[in-house]
Amino acid sequence: EAGLADLIAPVDQLPEKILGYLRHAHTIVKTEFTLKEKDQSALEKILILLRARTGQDFSLYKRNTVYRRIERRMSIHQVDRIDSYVRYLQENPQEVELLFKELLIGVTGFFRDPDTWEHLQKEAISACLSSRPSGGILRAWSAGCSTGEEAYSLAIAFKEQLEQQRPKESFTLQIFATDLDRDAIDRARQGVYPANIAADVSPERLQRFFVKEDDTHYRVGKEIREMVTFATQNIIMDPPFTKLDILICRNLLIYLTPELQKKLMPLFHYSLNRGGVLFLGSAESVGSFTALFAPLNVKSRLFRRREVLAPTEPLAFPPSFFPAFQGVTKELMMKPAVSLQSLADQLLLQHFSPPAVLVNDKGDILYINGRTGKYLEPAAGKANWSIFSMAREGLRFDLGNAFQKALRQKEPVTVKGLKVGINGSATQTVDIAVQPIDEPEALRGMVMIVFTDVAASPETKAPARRKSTPSDSARVQELEQELKHYREEIQTIREEMQSSQEELKSTNEELQSTNEELQSSNEELTTSREEMQSLNEELQTVNAEQQSKMDELSRLNNDMRNLLNSTEIVTVFLDNQLHIRRFTSGADKLFKLRQGDVGRPLSEIVTDLVYPDLTEVAREVLRTLVFSERQIAAGDGRWFAVRIMPYRTMEDVIGGVVITFADITAFKRLETELLEENARLKELLENKNI
Repeated sequence: EAGLADLIAPVDQLPEKILGYLRHAHTIVKTEFTLKEKDQSALEKILILLRARTGQDFSLYKRNTVYRRIERRMSIHQVDRIDSYVRYLQENPQEVELLFKELLIGVTGFFRDPDTWEHLQKEAISACLSSRPSGGILRAWSAGCSTGEEAYSLAIAFKEQLEQQRPKESFTLQIFATDLDRDAIDRARQGVYPANIAADVSPERLQRFFVKEDDTHYRVGKEIREMVTFATQNIIMDPPFTKLDILICRNLLIYLTPELQKKLMPLFHYSLNRGGVLFLGSAESVGSFTALFAPLNVKSRLFRRREVLAPTEPLAFPPSFFPAFQGVTKELMMKPAVSLQSLADQLLLQHFSPPAVLVNDKGDILYINGRTGKYLEPAAGKANWSIFSMAREGLRFDLGNAFQKALRQKEPVTVKGLKVGINGSATQTVDIAVQPIDEPEALRGMVMIVFTDVAASPETKAPARRKSTPSDSARVQELEQELKHYREEIQTIREEMQSSQEELKSTNEELQSTNEELQSSNEELTTSREEMQSLNEELQTVNAEQQSKMDELSRLNNDMRNLLNSTEIVTVFLDNQLHIRRFTSGADKLFKLRQGDVGRPLSEIVTDLVYPDLTEVAREVLRTLVFSERQIAAGDGRWFAVRIMPYRTMEDVIGGVVITFADITAFKRLETELLEENARLKELLENKNI
């Protein structure tokens, strides 16, 4: 029932199952994480099954970590191949839940790495208190808190530093602790931990911040428990907490892929207030995001949020982290049938179609058809796929104008007679056509640029009487061409300015309209704020009443506990199914009871009492509502008066039974002595009469 067992079987079958698991585990150990394409597909199917069953996506977790956990489940079920395990998951939905639990790695502890917690307390928490001389509420988030030890450690560290620093104003710390594992969050909310936490928590802290439940458990004190709010949350799928002063995310990033880590770091930066502190695990760092976080203590993995004027990349929120699952897998893809027409089309494209380039609306090359080396060449320096950087001398200026004109007018633009320099002094006359694409839809918004060579016109001899030389004529043509280009450029600029002026007028009108809407919204917000203030006062009143009732309930609970302990009568409370609901101190001397046995049937608990039909008598009392009282002996010679009564609620509803055990050993011993003395006196009297 604790959920920790991997193998459940009768005692005589356990050795065989354990040996089989060990033999099978040895056969599937891999020295290197490599997956064939078929195995990769099976792993993707497992991730889809997990997401469909649990709503959680592990596709951005490190594959080797996920695969090791899957291998462990395969070893338990002695499955050799991952595709066989996929079928096993499909046939056994409960195995999907078990695999989900297996993937949740909940390793934590109080004040893990004590030196780092001391630095957090002395440097980070102290700085947060000093930076707010007016006091107030500090906010913290413990992401991936598991069973809550780190969140409670932060609350304890804050309390200690607050008392040591003693600021003039009042401070409170509100901690949000979240984790993907719902069971772990439930245990964290209870705040009950085994006695071995004494190895991590000092005796002073145990005495001050914990309450000893029994010899095997400690409970977090009420003051510390009320500082922490626990919730189930997936850090990579759900929205983050914001306006934080401290963010703890330790030993979680090491299980995520580098791509996801790069998305989480800007998100952490967004969640923190100015000067907020990020606390990472010993094997984690901010990586390349030094512009977002400054090291506060590198060894302890403490980082302070930097102020950034403009983000280098747009902030991605969790819902956009995951790509949508594709409905078609690699196995379902089919190669197109080879036909004579397709072969002929390929031949024509390779040998007879003009060189062309497909670019996006920024001019970045997406696809190249044919030989374009005469028109394009790689630019020197860092690799750059912009067609404007790669265009040869003679094309760059005209290509840029034609490109912008085609995008603006949404129609083809052709430029003829361009001279392109080739191999030094040689030139080639080229026509270029720039075509914006609307169809098909997959290419919409892209641009096709086609290059067409133009044959050089034959040179004609000039008349003898003409004084001008061929070089002069070429120079005049070149100047006329440049003049024509400049005029076209000026005309283009004029058109752009007119268009921009009209757009600015339209924008100004829209801004005026938006301003009026904002003023109206401001008035509505003012009204809403007044309503919220009124509602807040009502909530504060209700909260005060609830707090008063909780305090009264706490006092009543303490009074009842002290009353039951003072009577020295062992009491066990059972529900209608005769499952243990609660028991007082001393019950563990009669029954083999622990705190974790709450909820178990009483019939499963070993007892020292010689009362084999205890369960049947309790069930009869529950049926007839007539109490039962018997004197029962224990195995060690003690005697108890066992009284079984119905448990009645304030509404006079039967909610189970109450069993009390009063120690009457002294009474029975005295009774035995009186019986023996009576028998002796009777014998003396009979002898005297004789």
